[in-house]
Amino acid sequence: MSRFRFPRAILLELCSELRPVLERPSRRNHALCVPVQVLTTLGHLATGTFQRELADRSGMSQSSLSRVMPYVWDAIVGMAPRYIRFPYTQAEQANIKMQFATIAGFPNVIGAIDCTHVAIKAPSENEFAFVNRKHFHSLNVQIICDAHMSLTNVVARWPGSTHDSYILFNSSVGNRLQTGAVRDGWLLGDSGYPLRTWLLTPLTRPQTEQERRYNEKHCRTRSVVERTIGLLKGRWRCLDTSGGTVLYSPTKVCRIVVACAVLHNIAQKNGIPVPSNAHTEDNEPDPGPPNAVHNAMAIQRRINVINGITRLELPALGGGTKDDDDDDDDDDDDALDCAQDGVAWAFDDGGTLDVGGGTQDAGGGTQDGGGGTQDGGGCGT
Repeated sequence: MSRFRFPRAILLELCSELRPVLERPSRRNHALCVPVQVLTTLGHLATGTFQRELADRSGMSQSSLSRVMPYVWDAIVGMAPRYIRFPYTQAEQANIKMQFATIAGFPNVIGAIDCTHVAIKAPSENEFAFVNRKHFHSLNVQIICDAHMSLTNVVARWPGSTHDSYILFNSSVGNRLQTGAVRDGWLLGDSGYPLRTWLLTPLTRPQTEQERRYNEKHCRTRSVVERTIGLLKGRWRCLDTSGGTVLYSPTKVCRIVVACAVLHNIAQKNGIPVPSNAHTEDNEPDPGPPNAVHNAMAIQRRINVINGITRLELPALGGGTKDDDDDDDDDDDDALDCAQDGVAWAFDDGGTLDVGGGTQDAGGGTQDGGGGTQDGGGCGT
């Protein structure tokens, strides 16, 4: 299972699901069968091995493998609407809120958000835009997950220099949350995001014991997204620097990222064991946007949450101890703020993806275009 990340039964099911898309009429005597196409592509995603080595193992030419893999990525990306969905309805949110509350007692959480960088080779166009604050070329990928480390939104469409908050406010989920699609819940983000009524961030300088408890519970609850990113990159090493830099064009890397996200959720749904090389991503938050302004309603909502957490703990504080496992809810239904923050250069060449949001810009898990030129690159150290 280590080579393909799935047991035999799941591999057979995946091949069966992809067969109608990948099986094409051919007059060749030795046409590549669907299992060979799928398994070779999974081997590449799981290990980041060079195409030539994988092609030799599978008994095909490197050029054939280079032609086949984009078809497999796109077929897997086409499954995204079924496997990556953001919880907009109350019925979907109820179970997610309960799962998050069991972590540290933080109420009404519908998702944890963060961004991660996927290292790529220097592109031939607009190269400067892909240099991130750590001085290497990358795509900045937005991840939103639930408490069980399943992905509910993935945005793979921005170069590495783009600020995390800009990605959120220009994503389908960000747009819908700003317009009031969810009025009874919030995301948890780090200090790189501006405070909103639907996006709670930690206090930069907590002054009271209640504020410090809020920060502690916020950190413990939000840390699930860092573990999720580590698990995603641990399963699919082509996304991690340990698997080498992804040697494809940015357009193709966007499709690879979303394909890996779909496969990650398939693994989570089927209870596939966590690989031993999975790690927790330890990201420093992006510095906050220079012109970020926390609106009054968002500040009041955070105060209400701080006070609500304190009230929930009062029965357990009689002996001088606290209980972080209470999971009651406390929220007010203020109107949502629609401000937009962050300034960054936007990359979108028609082949980029935003899945799990449910609206335009591929928000329902569909592709906004596609394409990109073919290349014979691979991942390698």
